[in-house]
Amino acid sequence: MSLKIGVAGLRRGAGFVNVFNHRRDCTVVAVCDLVPDLAQSFREQHDSIEVAYTDYSEFCQHDLDAIAVATPAPTHADCSIEALQAGKHVICEVPAVYTLEEGVELVRAVRRTGKKYMFAENVNYFAFLETWKQLLDSGQIGRVIYAEGEYVHDCRGLMSNRPDGLGGGVDGKPTWRAVMPPIHYCTHDLGPLLWLMQDRIVSAVGMDTGCNVAPELGVTDMEVGIFKTARGAVVKQLCAFSVARHPSHHYLVIYGTKGFLETDRYAGLGNHKFYSELMPYLTRPLDLPIGVSHPKAPPEATAGGHGTAEYYMIDDFVRSILDDRKPGIDVYEGLDMTFPGICAHLSTLQGSQPVAVPDPRQTV
Repeated sequence: MSLKIGVAGLRRGAGFVNVFNHRRDCTVVAVCDLVPDLAQSFREQHDSIEVAYTDYSEFCQHDLDAIAVATPAPTHADCSIEALQAGKHVICEVPAVYTLEEGVELVRAVRRTGKKYMFAENVNYFAFLETWKQLLDSGQIGRVIYAEGEYVHDCRGLMSNRPDGLGGGVDGKPTWRAVMPPIHYCTHDLGPLLWLMQDRIVSAVGMDTGCNVAPELGVTDMEVGIFKTARGAVVKQLCAFSVARHPSHHYLVIYGTKGFLETDRYAGLGNHKFYSELMPYLTRPLDLPIGVSHPKAPPEATAGGHGTAEYYMIDDFVRSILDDRKPGIDVYEGLDMTFPGICAHLSTLQGSQPVAVPDPRQTV
C-alpha cells in the first residue's frame, strides 16, 4: 500500500516532502502554501505532486491519506483539527497548539475521528538519546531529580521583511516569530527530557527578561520556565530567539542521585559528558562521542535535515498508519510537551505565580 501524502507549509515542509518521497510506501501528491509562487515551484520541482493549493480547506478535500502540517506555529491547531475532520491522518510540527483551549479541541478531534495524530518533535529522534536512555534505564545515574534544557537561536532575521503568510513580515509588521512567547517553543528540549524521564509536568512558573535586544520588533529576549514533574523532579527550560549568540545551540543536562548526563555547550550535540559514582575510581566525567545521526541509517535518511531525525520520525508516523499502532509521539505526549510552555507564559503574565499544567488525558 502506498500512502497519498499532502504537505502544508513549504518552508519548513520542504524536508517532509523530501523524506516522504524517498519512501516506497508514500507519495507526496499535493502541497499547500499561502504564497502562490512557493506552492507552484514545488509543483514544478516534483513530478509526483498533482496539485499545488493556496487554500487549505480545498487542500484538505484532496484525495489524501495523511497531511503533514508545517504551517506557521499559530495555525497548527486549526490546521490539524481541520485535516482530522476531513478524514486525514496528521503529523504536526511544533508546538502542537497555542492555547490550552486549542489542546482540548485537538484531543476531542483525535478521539472523534479515530485518525492518527503524531507530534513531530524531531529532537526526540536524535541518535544520542538512545544511549542516554540506556544509561538512565540501567540506573547508572540513579533517580532523576533535576533536568535542564536550553534552546538559543537568533531568529531576528526571520522576524521581519519575510512574508509569513499571516500578514506579518511586510509593511513593517513583524512575523509570528516576533510575537510568539519564547517559552511556547520549549518542546525541542522538554520533549526529549520528558521522554527520557518518563514523566510529565504538573506545575509551571515563568519569567522573562522583557524586550531589550530588538525593541523595534517588540520581541521578548528570553523566557524561562521552572517546572515540577509528577515524580517530584525539577526541570528548567530556557528559550531565546532574539539574543546575540552564535551558533544556535541546544543544551541538555540530567542530574540523578548517582551521577549526571550533559551535552557540551560549546562542542554541540556531538560530544557528551557522563559521570556515575557507581563506576569505581572514576575521577572525572567520561566523554561520550555520540551525535545526532544514526551511523547505520541508509543514505536517504539525511534527506529531511536535522541529521537522521526526520527520517526516523516520519517512519514512526507511517508505520503507525500501516500497522495500525500508536504513533511515536501521540496527541497526549505532544500536549505534555507543549502545555508546560503555555502555562509558563501564563505564569509570566501573572507575576510568576505557579500555574497548574493540565493532563490532556483528562479531557472530556
